[in-house]
Amino acid sequence: MTPSQSLRLVIIAPDLVQLEPGDEHADALAERSRQLRIGLLESGYNIVAVLPADTFLNERLAQLQPDMIIVDAESDARDSLEHVVVATRDERRPIVLFTNDNDTTHVRDAVAAGVSAYVVAGLAPERIRPILDVAMARFEHEQGLRRELADARGELQDRKVIDRAKSLLMQRQNLPEAEAYARLRKAAMDKGLKLGEVAQRMLDAADLLG
Repeated sequence: MTPSQSLRLVIIAPDLVQLEPGDEHADALAERSRQLRIGLLESGYNIVAVLPADTFLNERLAQLQPDMIIVDAESDARDSLEHVVVATRDERRPIVLFTNDNDTTHVRDAVAAGVSAYVVAGLAPERIRPILDVAMARFEHEQGLRRELADARGELQDRKVIDRAKSLLMQRQNLPEAEAYARLRKAAMDKGLKLGEVAQRMLDAADLLG
C-alpha cells in the first residue's frame, strides 16, 4: 500500500445538486469538482466522504477522522474555510484549498488560519500528489514547532512554580536554596511525580492553609 492509498481524505465542496441546470457557471464548477475528484482517485487517494461546509461539519469530521481535508471552493472559499477552520480547531488536520477564484487577497488569512496549501487553478492530475505531499510535510513540521513551543512554555511555567515553592520552603523553614531544592526533588522522587507537580501541590496547600 502506497502512502497516498493509506491517506484518508474528506472533500468539502458545495452541493452541486442545488445548482441551476443549464447554468454555464454551475456546469463549469461541477466539471472542475469532478476533475479534482478524478485526479485524487487516479493518484490513489482514499476519498472517504464529500461534505458540505455547514454547521454539522465538526460532528461529521469527528466521526470520519480523516487524515487530510480538501476544500473544493470558488467565490465562497472564505465562507467554506471559516467552517473548516472552526471544525478543526480542537483537532488540527492539514487543509488543502483548490479554487479557480483568481482573487488571492485571502491567501494570507487562509494560511494564518491553518491552510497548508492554497492552489489557484490548474488541476492537472500530475500536480495533485506533489501538492498534497508538500501540504502534509508542512503540516507535520508546523505541528512539531507547536509542540516544541508548548513544551518550552510548559518548562518555563514549571521553573516559575518551582522557584516559588523553593522560596516558600526557604522562608518558612529557614533553609538555604540548595537544600530547599533538594527537598522538593526528593519529594518528587518519593511520590513518582514531576518536580513541577510537587511544587504546585505545595503552593496549593500553602494557599489553602494560609
